[in-house]
Amino acid sequence: MALHAPVLVLKDSLKRESGAKVHQANIQAAKAVADIIRTTLGPRSMLKMLLDAGGGIVVTNDGNAILREIDIAHPAAKSMIELSRTQDEEVGDGTTSVIVLAGEMLHVAQAFIDKNYHPTVICRAYTKALDDAIAVLDKIAMPVDVNDRGAMLGLVKSSIGTKFTGQFGDLIADLAIDATTTAGVDLGQGMREVDIKKYIKVEKVPGGQLEDSRVLKGVMINKDVVAPGKMRRKIVNPRIILLDCPVEYKKGENQTNAELMKEEDWQVLLEMEEEYIKNLCAQILKFKPDLVITEKGLSDLAIHYLSKAGVSAIRRLRKTDNNRIAKACGAVIVNRPEELQESDVGTGAGLFEVKKIGDEFFAFIVDCKDPKACTVLLRGASKDVLNEVERNLQDAMSVARNILKNPKLLPGGGATELTVSATLKQKSSSVEGVEKWPYEAAALAFEAIPRTLAQNCGLNVIRIMTQLQGKHANGENAWVGIDGRSGDIVDMKERKIWDSYSVKAQTFKTAIEAACMLLRIDDIVSGIKKKQAPGASAPKQPQIETEGDADNEQMIPE
Repeated sequence: MALHAPVLVLKDSLKRESGAKVHQANIQAAKAVADIIRTTLGPRSMLKMLLDAGGGIVVTNDGNAILREIDIAHPAAKSMIELSRTQDEEVGDGTTSVIVLAGEMLHVAQAFIDKNYHPTVICRAYTKALDDAIAVLDKIAMPVDVNDRGAMLGLVKSSIGTKFTGQFGDLIADLAIDATTTAGVDLGQGMREVDIKKYIKVEKVPGGQLEDSRVLKGVMINKDVVAPGKMRRKIVNPRIILLDCPVEYKKGENQTNAELMKEEDWQVLLEMEEEYIKNLCAQILKFKPDLVITEKGLSDLAIHYLSKAGVSAIRRLRKTDNNRIAKACGAVIVNRPEELQESDVGTGAGLFEVKKIGDEFFAFIVDCKDPKACTVLLRGASKDVLNEVERNLQDAMSVARNILKNPKLLPGGGATELTVSATLKQKSSSVEGVEKWPYEAAALAFEAIPRTLAQNCGLNVIRIMTQLQGKHANGENAWVGIDGRSGDIVDMKERKIWDSYSVKAQTFKTAIEAACMLLRIDDIVSGIKKKQAPGASAPKQPQIETEGDADNEQMIPE
């Protein structure tokens, strides 16, 4: 019975790795990803230059933007990249911290795996540490008054301080706060919802200086009036009607052939068409609008009637832009001109004006009374600069939105992480059993953030960290951290270096949960082929390895 042919369970093309080897590989991969963006944390951060698929250049230090562009082979590294994406979608900031933290958590877990700790034990300890960390956050968080402009500025600034636009002082922070407070909707009970995607549009116009950027109290669209010579390009307090139907003669849905017997019939047809449009325009003009905007087409005849009545018209507008204009000036988008009512006319705008910026015309609907949508106009030297400014602005607006949603503050500059770390170290003595050591390690892992900050400032890391740990020893001085600009150890309250509570909490949760997930993986099977179409070539016979070629199998890329 001894001499059996070897039993083949997996197809020959599959590679299977299991056990400690996989843990090593995953941790290595996660650390590699963390190392890529470690240098982009903090105000003294470096920029990364990436060539994207189209051959364009992206210069940025936004963790998410960098990882989005990188192509990665290792599965564990891929899931690390997902992290920064979720963080970006959830809270918009902290994309770098999340990856650095997760990488660190896995790094400290490696020692335990080498000592044959079971991954679930480590994960249990981590989850416990996470709960305690969130409890610490709740303890040191301080409420902030959303209407206090100074506090809001400080908060948003500390988020952008680490970005490229940090050097322009309050500029971007101001834009972000203006935009989010404009577009905020009160839900009652002190909650505010801000839909950044729908109601805040960022228009980038190359040229001019960054200082010319501003938030418009209204909307700007990249369109001109339909008949520039005949229609007014500046209207004060315009009455605006928004349509999403074409103002032209209705054509048959499919091809229609009309046979005409007499020549006069042709005349009749044309007259019907004219009559139809005349009625359509009459229905619109009944409400004495100054500006008619439609998402679809406007026929020449309709333009004639409208311009004769002194009405400016804009056609083929994007649906999203139309929604924004509706929100800004209080109009209702109407589907059929017959159904127009006085209440559908938007009277909230103070000024309609078409301006030429650079070599394009832009229509501005501004000075709205109580706009619920706005446009941020960004000016700058080049496309690259503008793209980076826009990314920073997105982050800043997300931060402002988070504060409006959950007005609580935490210290920035690594102070939060140090406090959490110190408290967890104290608690670790009361943790029972084997979980104590991984718990303690998790506490140490939180120090990765202030340590990286210190590294990026070019400080003597060991000395600074020892001083900070001393300050935070028993969980006191919760607000002492590193000022990322000067590298001094200061009280974060004085320097107004703050972080929003929702960003920090989300960062911790995402990082630890991801670390646990990667630790739980103990088997990687790769090389799975797609099912072959029937009738394709027959699969090859599995080859049974002989002694000679047993060691030439391809390595899985680390």
